[in-house]
Amino acid sequence: MKAAGPVKTTCPYCGVGCGVIATPQQDGSVAIEGDPEHPANYGRLCSKGSALGETLSLEDRLLYPEIAGDRVSWDHALGCVAEKFSVAIRDHGPNSVAFYVSGQILTEDYYVANKLMKGFVGSANIDTNSRLCMASSVAGHRKAFGTDTVPGCYEDLEQADLVVLVGSNLAWCHPVIYQRIAAAKEARRHMKVVLIDPRRTMTAKLANHHLAIKPDGDAALFCGLLDHLSETGKLDGDYINTHSTGFEAALEAARALTRQDVLDQTGLADTELETFFDLFANTEKVVTVYSQGVNQSACGTDKVSAIINCHLATGRIGKPGMGPFSITGQPNAMGGREVGGLANMLAAHMNIEDAGHRALVQDFWGSPTIAEKQGLKAVDLFDAVGDGRIKALWIMATNPVDSLPDADRVEEAIKACPFVVVSDVAQDTDTIRHADVKLPALAWGEKDGTVTNSERRISRQRAFLNGPGETRADWWHLAEVAKRMGFTEGFDYRDGAAIFREFAALSKYRNDDTRDFDIGALSAIDRQTYDGLEPFQWPRPEGRPAVETRFFANGKFYTPDRKSRFVTVEPSSREVVNDDYPFVLNTGRIRDQWHTMTRTAKTARLSAHLAEPFCEIHPSDALRLGLRDADLVRVSNGQGAIAVRALVTDSQKPGHLFVPMHWTDQYASEARVDILVEPKTDPFSGQPASKNVAVQVERFAPAQHGFIVSRERPVFGTQAYWALARCGSGWRAEFALSDLTDDVTALGQQLVDGTGGFEPEVYSDRKRGEMRAAWFDGEELVAALFLSPEPVAVSRSLLSDLLGMPHRDAKDRARVIAGRADRAIPDKGAIVCSCFNVGVNEISAIAAGGFCTVETIGEKLNAGTNCGSCRSEIRAILDRHYPIAAE
Repeated sequence: MKAAGPVKTTCPYCGVGCGVIATPQQDGSVAIEGDPEHPANYGRLCSKGSALGETLSLEDRLLYPEIAGDRVSWDHALGCVAEKFSVAIRDHGPNSVAFYVSGQILTEDYYVANKLMKGFVGSANIDTNSRLCMASSVAGHRKAFGTDTVPGCYEDLEQADLVVLVGSNLAWCHPVIYQRIAAAKEARRHMKVVLIDPRRTMTAKLANHHLAIKPDGDAALFCGLLDHLSETGKLDGDYINTHSTGFEAALEAARALTRQDVLDQTGLADTELETFFDLFANTEKVVTVYSQGVNQSACGTDKVSAIINCHLATGRIGKPGMGPFSITGQPNAMGGREVGGLANMLAAHMNIEDAGHRALVQDFWGSPTIAEKQGLKAVDLFDAVGDGRIKALWIMATNPVDSLPDADRVEEAIKACPFVVVSDVAQDTDTIRHADVKLPALAWGEKDGTVTNSERRISRQRAFLNGPGETRADWWHLAEVAKRMGFTEGFDYRDGAAIFREFAALSKYRNDDTRDFDIGALSAIDRQTYDGLEPFQWPRPEGRPAVETRFFANGKFYTPDRKSRFVTVEPSSREVVNDDYPFVLNTGRIRDQWHTMTRTAKTARLSAHLAEPFCEIHPSDALRLGLRDADLVRVSNGQGAIAVRALVTDSQKPGHLFVPMHWTDQYASEARVDILVEPKTDPFSGQPASKNVAVQVERFAPAQHGFIVSRERPVFGTQAYWALARCGSGWRAEFALSDLTDDVTALGQQLVDGTGGFEPEVYSDRKRGEMRAAWFDGEELVAALFLSPEPVAVSRSLLSDLLGMPHRDAKDRARVIAGRADRAIPDKGAIVCSCFNVGVNEISAIAAGGFCTVETIGEKLNAGTNCGSCRSEIRAILDRHYPIAAE
């Protein structure tokens, strides 16, 4: 039932795992605030988390089961899925079917999917979109520690004297962790931060040193560091001798790299190397935080191993303020790892290649079989879909047509697959449009279960809304299909608590401290206790009190001899560019959008900051190519092409580009950037290399540029380019035309049906080639359309605000056509603070009055005082006004 009061739950975005308090309101809305008692965030939320209440609309929801586009009963849909999978297994064997699941589903969902595929179907062909974000960390952990263990906790980031951020834009991707580090650095002035990243991201504002490393130069950097630690006598010989093996071989491999090799592979100056090496060597409390810039690489596992080697060699692991720390990208990437959601793992951190572990899991499950070898990892899995080896595919809560590399080929593979099931919350995604069967899933706010964050903390995600229509939990979809396949006894679950109870029991089964993951203390948990479960960090073995835990300070690794393994790393240069494709493309996230935007694009607030797909390019490259800021560009290689807006910025190095990963065919004409990413993967982890892609870029010069705001969603078809976003009372869109038009009225009626019944007010300047039109329904603005030979020069934020304002007289209407502000409706400029809708013009106006600190801007405008995600951007604006004071 819908909650009557506040409900404590967990945010569904990144791996920080913030606590959220959701309070349903009488008008149907939901108030959102951070949970001040949750140990991940202590009340902080980022801009995305703060806007969660605005993403709960049902307008695009999949509400009923469908087969071939027709609504059917649940019994019919589930029977169809069970039959198709059973026939494929009978005729072609268990490896002819596959699941592709997601870090968006709950641990209980993940557990049931893994159990069904590996223990009852008998195949390990279940992989997850978490393969795309943290598989190299898993591989590195398992190589070094014998198991997939994150040694530390978030408090270490606040207690460290040196935080090294490698390939991690915390300010935008994990804002709450960024704010925790920033607060600690402000309180402990001796604390230092080093950022290692090819881009000068917003996180660089926090860093004492930014090392603009070459893509994939990280392994060489940390091998060079290991050699430096040895040469300067900074090794912990007792720890190495007592708790590790393989050190001499790892050090010999590191020494094989000359100093010039390290300089060449990293692209750094000798002084930059020396500064970083000395900081690491002479600072005892060091945490190295790494994320997608390390993992999403053809040599990601080597990078992880090189980082871990340096921490093991100095004994800086498992102690307060010390250790390697992998930050995950999804809310339940860790939970998926715990239940064996990856194709190369078993549940409860057991190893599929270990016969003893296989027998243990099969015995506990009482299953008829158990997968005997690793299944197909994500990229290989969709290769098998494409070449016909996979006959039946079930995709859950993810959008591989947008997120996997070589995305066009993935789409073709799914289209060609004989039978495809998609469980999702959205009616229209680039993936679900190819489903034979669509199964409606519960969304955040309706789901009930657990998730695990990046510091091994398990939290409850609780329902505070009723599931609409005939939506059901993902675990229920799976269990009901399993029953129809003849596996009733293994899947007769009453609720999520029963699944969690079974999973906890498996974690302690024949464990005796031989495995790191153990939550056996909860193996008899009842529904009431499960409902009230407080966030806790694993392990939590039976018979021991709950404690905050670090691993490996005193050794006791999970290898046969309980010692860690130093890993030999032999880095080499990987130059991807050539004469045809001379630019290096890096892909990634932006501050206010999430994955493929099925949730975040619902709220105008989150689209106000960056409403259009873009390509960051260095000014020298832009000048050479004849590009200006806001020009359209085409980025391409042998796999495809995208069209996006140029953003000229010195945050990029010459020869390098950045394009965000979020835009799909629902929100832009050609912006699915992963069509450009080669399906090259790390040989150990199977993780794709999404941040070192060879491309070319050129100016895209359409005949005409346009911008429109409308209370109805514009419909685009043959336009050369378009990008759509919500704004306050409707929609906004950029677009471009291949052919000139001088009939602005007809174009407006083509794009927005609702303009047809109203006579527009039109302005035309033929000399400048500009045309404008606005349609009014009484005092209400229906739509305003602007055409120009160049990118339209009007304030997007102002026009978005005007869409919801009354326009009572000719002067007001003329102001809409002109796109001009007045005192009553000021032009905010581009939105910087999404939480309080504060624009760059407002910040600049305060700065011009002599106020040059971020704190003063917060006092005057509230900007930066909620989630803090925009504080780096505010500082950058102030730097432009007061470069000396900002120092």
